[in-house]
Amino acid sequence: MIDGIILIDKKEGLTSRDEINNVSFKLHEKKVGHIGTLDPFATGLLVGLVGQGTKLSQFLECLDKVYVATLKLGKRTNTQDLTGEVIEEKEVPELNKKLIEEVFKSFEGEIEQTPPMFSAIKYKGKPLYKYARKGEEIERKSRKVHIYSLNLLSFNNDEIMFSAHVSKGTYIRTLGEDIALRLNTVGHLTSLRRVKVGEYSVTDAVTSDNASLENIIPIEKALDFMDKLYVCGEEKKKFLNGMHIEIKNKSDTLYVYDEDGIIAIYERDHKDIYRSVRGFR
Repeated sequence: MIDGIILIDKKEGLTSRDEINNVSFKLHEKKVGHIGTLDPFATGLLVGLVGQGTKLSQFLECLDKVYVATLKLGKRTNTQDLTGEVIEEKEVPELNKKLIEEVFKSFEGEIEQTPPMFSAIKYKGKPLYKYARKGEEIERKSRKVHIYSLNLLSFNNDEIMFSAHVSKGTYIRTLGEDIALRLNTVGHLTSLRRVKVGEYSVTDAVTSDNASLENIIPIEKALDFMDKLYVCGEEKKKFLNGMHIEIKNKSDTLYVYDEDGIIAIYERDHKDIYRSVRGFR
């Protein structure tokens, strides 16, 4: 079995699942998943999980992300992107670099964001987009997300290109629509590309058609961002058995390994006592 992650550069027009199914076919591996779904119109970095790499999902999902997007002003669509129907049109005021950057700055930090209806969030077991396609509106709770930075890349009349460094769970389509409103108009995204997930970059990704075993990043390397603890001898048996262990460590999460590779991921339970949250043996 092959275990680890694989960085895929998703193509426009395909679903994230389409790409992962292709990776599964190319690698001859049934156990393949991914984190961070990208909309069909979006492109860029999709982190695939292979074999026991699927156990890393909860630890990689929380990584922050960087996107490059193009916002078209003057027209709002029901999907917040170019795939939807235009539901509102509004004149675009005269803009300048300073004004746009001031609006961008007003979004930085922790903000409340309401997930869009056209999203994969589940309601009564069904994704919201299935309700949206029937014209149904489901009440959604707003949630806190963090905008680390918004940078203006270019603008021309009614089109703004920007990069966004954001926390997990941030919808760039919704952010784009909110930016347009704060510029006293409406808008929708015409392009969206994810360029980073944590320290993983799309420059290191391959297309699903070119996926091979050589592109698999081993679990230990995939967890480079996490503290690690080497164990051996009698001590190792405690970790293999998933026991609560006293560990002197500053980080709340770490992975434990021996000469054969990763054993488990441990999280702080209280004070210096850590518990196993994911085993690999």
